Amino acid sequence: MADSLPLEILTYILSFLPLSDQKEASLVSRAWYCAARNALREMNVRYNIPVSSASLPAIESLGLRGISCISLTNLDGSPASQQVLQSVAHHLGPHLQSLCLGGGSPTEASFVALILSCPGLRSLDLSGCNSLFASGMLLAQPEMAERVRQALSDLRELSLAGLRDLADLSFNRLSCCAPSLERLSLAYCHLTFEVGPARGSVGPQDSSASQLSFRNLLRFLKERAGRLHALDLSGTGLPPGALQALGQVAGLQLQELSLHSCRDLSTEAVATLCRLQPDLTSLDLSGCSELADGALLAVSRGLRHLQHLRLRKLQRLTDAGCTALGALHELQSLDMAECCLVSGRELAQALGSVQGAPPPLASLSLAYCSSLKSLSWNTGGPNSGERNPRSRRLFPQPHPELEHQTLGPNASPSPQPQGPSLLMLRALQELDLTACSKLTDASLAKVLQFPQLRHLSLSLLPALTDKGLVAVARGCPSLEHLALSHCGLLSDEGWAQAASSWPRLQHLNLSSCSQLTEQTLDSIGQACKQIQMLDVAMCPGISMAAVRRFQAQLPQATCIQSRFVGGADLTLTL
Repeated sequence: MADSLPLEILTYILSFLPLSDQKEASLVSRAWYCAARNALREMNVRYNIPVSSASLPAIESLGLRGISCISLTNLDGSPASQQVLQSVAHHLGPHLQSLCLGGGSPTEASFVALILSCPGLRSLDLSGCNSLFASGMLLAQPEMAERVRQALSDLRELSLAGLRDLADLSFNRLSCCAPSLERLSLAYCHLTFEVGPARGSVGPQDSSASQLSFRNLLRFLKERAGRLHALDLSGTGLPPGALQALGQVAGLQLQELSLHSCRDLSTEAVATLCRLQPDLTSLDLSGCSELADGALLAVSRGLRHLQHLRLRKLQRLTDAGCTALGALHELQSLDMAECCLVSGRELAQALGSVQGAPPPLASLSLAYCSSLKSLSWNTGGPNSGERNPRSRRLFPQPHPELEHQTLGPNASPSPQPQGPSLLMLRALQELDLTACSKLTDASLAKVLQFPQLRHLSLSLLPALTDKGLVAVARGCPSLEHLALSHCGLLSDEGWAQAASSWPRLQHLNLSSCSQLTEQTLDSIGQACKQIQMLDVAMCPGISMAAVRRFQAQLPQATCIQSRFVGGADLTLTL
């Protein structure tokens, strides 16, 4: 029946599946293979191509498949690199839409030749390509610049991150060749700021040939205000005054802004930005160490349509600031890793309130939140069994129905939490609880009931035992990526019960789990047939012979990390 569907309809149906499921679907039949290949192309899957003569046949094959998104690694000025670039230009250039040369060292001539062969390019990543800008003469010839401008007329995204030699002149030449630019990254470029306010108008004639100035960037933003909607200035040392000037650019309506590690930013500057740029849907304030609860309050008040928020390493952020998250009803991803003062109760109150619809949160990171507690919500009722009835916990009390919800059609339906709880986030697909050392089996069993969860990290949880592992397996059956490194209390018995719940598991990290033996490998090999990557490094109870047997049993497991297995003496090895 499905094979009789038109290819376009079958492609559309498969596009709703995760990448791993699309790969499995491609094995069903030739029609499904073609449809899955089309769906992968539409997802802009990036193909990493190492620069060597051995890659030439692969490049030709990718060209026949019409691949439009590639990344070239280890690029330099060698003859092998020149040969690879020529092959890419010939076979992939006509339909290439996204090109990444990050960290490479191409020559100016080879770069220009490659660009001229890619008339449909929409995304270009030159991060770390310092060789192109060292001389300051890239695109200095007007005739060549005009040809490049025609080739890059549809370019929408440009990354110039980490370029130590980027200056006003070279930036202006390249940006002039991309008139349709919508997204720009200057992350970790050496941006200079004037001490006092600039006087008079600033034009291209004032551009510096030796440094990249914020004054020149501001002029660029004023010229492109009507089109540019994404900007990355992470690691540039942006001061509060510069951020306020950026927000005040007439006509500028940013949707995405990244200010990672801009440590001098103040709460007042962030509040001004949120007031002047209310259309922001993605904001990264990670590592802005001067920001505290007031900044998060300003974000929640001014950016009602925010979808992605990163607050990693804001060590002044407390539970009081977390209460403001409840106003962000469209939030899809939240990163609060290393916010060491966040205990979790107010976070659950804001994100998991039963009074209103929770945000469609799909990704949540609380890694290294050392104060995150393993407490659950408790109403203090007579049947609560709580020694302290006044204590309020992060997650709801366990229900007997939850333990039997997968037993059969007669099982009781899963109850709704009776208080604010992260259990309300039913769309969650990624959760990182790495090194949240206060979490226990009980707290994990009560919260980890996410049927759509794909990625989970519970590494560095010293209190996690077999009981917690089995509870996680029952509550999260769709896991594909699981990290449990340095969980020293896990044993073979726990894995014997848990492995059968994870048939979709593909990436598993068990490094430094000291009690595991080859019996765990047998349990995984029998139940988790889709395993592709396994890390059992520094597991003294697992021998190299057991690793070889496991790899023979599952040949698709192409990456097995087995450093120092079998109780190797690290003192002698190192």
